[in-house]
Amino acid sequence: MEIQISDGIVRRVRGGKDAPMNGLAIQARTVANFLPLICQRAGANIVHNSDANYTGIRFDTKVGPVVLEMPTGDRPYRLVHELPEPDETGRTEVEMRRFPQIYKPRGVAHITAEFLSSRGFLK
Repeated sequence: MEIQISDGIVRRVRGGKDAPMNGLAIQARTVANFLPLICQRAGANIVHNSDANYTGIRFDTKVGPVVLEMPTGDRPYRLVHELPEPDETGRTEVEMRRFPQIYKPRGVAHITAEFLSSRGFLK
């Protein structure tokens, strides 16, 4: 499933005419196709968040939402844990892992799944 967040409004994106067709959206869909079943069970959704300015894959893990952000330009992939409330310092997210764009979509899916399952994020 794909969702889009814009101006604080969350709506479901249906395939075809509603789905964005830019490079990041296609890249997110390609990586999502290679995710193992354990990640898909964790509620892997493709998210187009114009408020936070990212496109990525969001996993509903047992410790809260984790997002694999797709890189723009030559920036790296990022795995970010989104906090439900800002912490003492005002942070709303914690970057857990960063890796370069040298991997193909299958490798990105594998790295993400291994990181989440080895750290106990997935049920």
